[in-house]
Amino acid sequence: MSDLVTIQPPGGKPVKELAVISGKGGTGKTSMVAAFAALAQSIVLADCDVDAADLHIVLEPRVLRSEPFIGGKRARIRPDECAACGKCKENCRFEAVLLDGPGNDFVAKTYRVDPLACEGCGVCAFICPVKAIEFGPVVNGEWFISATRFGPMVHAKLGIAAENSGKLVSTVRSNAKQIAEERGMDLVLIDGSPGIGCPVIASVTGADLVLVVTEPTPSGLHDLERVAALTRHFRIPTLVCVNKWDLNPEVCQRIEASARQMGLGLAGKVRYDPGVTEAQIRRKTVIEYQRDGCATDIRAVWANIEARLQTRTPALGNDAEALMRGEYILKVNHGERAAGVKRRLPWT
Repeated sequence: MSDLVTIQPPGGKPVKELAVISGKGGTGKTSMVAAFAALAQSIVLADCDVDAADLHIVLEPRVLRSEPFIGGKRARIRPDECAACGKCKENCRFEAVLLDGPGNDFVAKTYRVDPLACEGCGVCAFICPVKAIEFGPVVNGEWFISATRFGPMVHAKLGIAAENSGKLVSTVRSNAKQIAEERGMDLVLIDGSPGIGCPVIASVTGADLVLVVTEPTPSGLHDLERVAALTRHFRIPTLVCVNKWDLNPEVCQRIEASARQMGLGLAGKVRYDPGVTEAQIRRKTVIEYQRDGCATDIRAVWANIEARLQTRTPALGNDAEALMRGEYILKVNHGERAAGVKRRLPWT
């Protein structure tokens, strides 16, 4: 027996998503996003750099709603039921089980799970012969819906040493897009994470356009190439902006040449300007703080981005986004393995 699962696209005008990322930290990505927010119209901001969020420092959001983020599970041994057999410690790959818990009626010491070392695999709970181990959901952070002077903003805070930042990024993005659809807004502006890991993939998957902010250094060039490979894999149109280009014009030329060779568009370059720091000290974007200097360059970059967004029809950034937008209808059999379902998809 099979069920017909139809995923309908949201009503109203399609919302476009621009993800701003960088191959490494410190390139000026978040400063650029804040400046774009001052230039754009009808946007929802999504701070997806949940491991080290700092867009709120400049935008000073007023929190309207906060929700806990439950992104995984964690083990906890009930000391009154523990028999101290040691099976949990023997089978824990992460050395998270310690024999320093309080005693009970049967043993002088019991085992305890170190919450910072526990990876949430659940092996200890599965193997415990007396079923003395709880394995339940844990709060990994918090996410917020806020108001800023430039429009709604969805952002988050991941807990210390917490896992599943990719899932939290997806939560931030989905809520930002929902707000944009409900309010008839045109664009979700995403401040993504640096690097190429899980939170970056969650930031860019299904986006209509990616802007990579890089810097004129050898590491900036190297990490741009890694990010370009990532966006190419997901078939997402990508532009490059070289920030602080005048600090090393020679490397900037190499980056521009490499970007062309990789098939990336050039959104422009932005000069080094101490006015950015001066603006941040005053909790302003550089666009609000001054009209000349790098603000002129950023306006030109934003004009190129807007032109690219206007010429691209939203949808189909990748297969998952196509599915979300209702482009496909799947027949899913009860109990069918994921691999079996995948073979039915039109794009495989």
